[in-house]
Amino acid sequence: MNLMEFNQSDRCEHFSCPERSVSPAVYILLYVCSAAVVLLTVCGNLLVIISVLHFKQLHTPTNMLVLSLAVSDFLVGALVMPPLFIWMTESCWIFGRDFCTVFWIICGFLLILSIYNITLIAVDRYLALSNPFFYMNRVSVRITGFVIVFDWCVSVAFNLAYVYFNGNFTISVLCPGECFIVLDEVWYVIDLIYSFIFPLSVIIILYTLVFVIAKKHATAIRELNNHTRPKTQKITSHSMKSERKAAKVLGILVSVFLMCLLPYFIYSLLGDFIELQAETFQTVTILVCLNSTINPVIYALFYPWFRRCIELTITLQIFQTDSALINVLS
Repeated sequence: MNLMEFNQSDRCEHFSCPERSVSPAVYILLYVCSAAVVLLTVCGNLLVIISVLHFKQLHTPTNMLVLSLAVSDFLVGALVMPPLFIWMTESCWIFGRDFCTVFWIICGFLLILSIYNITLIAVDRYLALSNPFFYMNRVSVRITGFVIVFDWCVSVAFNLAYVYFNGNFTISVLCPGECFIVLDEVWYVIDLIYSFIFPLSVIIILYTLVFVIAKKHATAIRELNNHTRPKTQKITSHSMKSERKAAKVLGILVSVFLMCLLPYFIYSLLGDFIELQAETFQTVTILVCLNSTINPVIYALFYPWFRRCIELTITLQIFQTDSALINVLS
């Protein structure tokens, strides 16, 4: 939520809000592309949600975290992207002051939720690779569900506190037709630590450790190839490779997320030192939202089970009797 947060000392002269004039053809093209992105985001994440919920074989702790992330991405596509793209295309906020407040509260909630979903995925992969026996015996779907519910509740509580305790949480029309939020310095620092510095540190540390552990597993697999019987080698190496592949795919997911998120926070931090451009605000915010569009594409590229689920869903086979028991991992 940092991007649209500014200290009380900020004034309109910090912003540059040039008027944009585009041809009717470009105007229509912008709306068509925006609608396509929104549709892809909503439908892609809906397919992930349906897949994980419907097929019992996918009811694993890791996939529960993927489900939570898909739900937050779906809400981004349904609630955040449409007004954001309209704002960008019209070069003016046309929804009024009240909806501006609601809009940024929703943005802040979903952004924090996505960040901590990614953080939980990093924790999950670290536990699965560093202590597989503990992970298999202690980390269940039910426990993961409780953690996810707690994560959502904390995100809601933080945003409610954000609104309630920050007396200066007001909408400031810094430029005609623009929608920005003015914060005091204390809440700016609190939000920066809670929504960026802490989770980012956890993600980087854990995935560094995951990378180190994955290298050790690769070495172990090579040793098995030389010193164990073929059957034992096949079983053990397959298990290790499966965990390493999951870590790799989710590592790609996390990396893409950070690449989409970093410009948002970097530009936010530079707000006191450079002239803030309204168009640049919209661009980096859209970049964060586009991560919600990219995630289902990553699943489709790297998870054969997701491609299988898409096929079963599109062909309506999920409505058949006992379709939830179909083997989608083979």
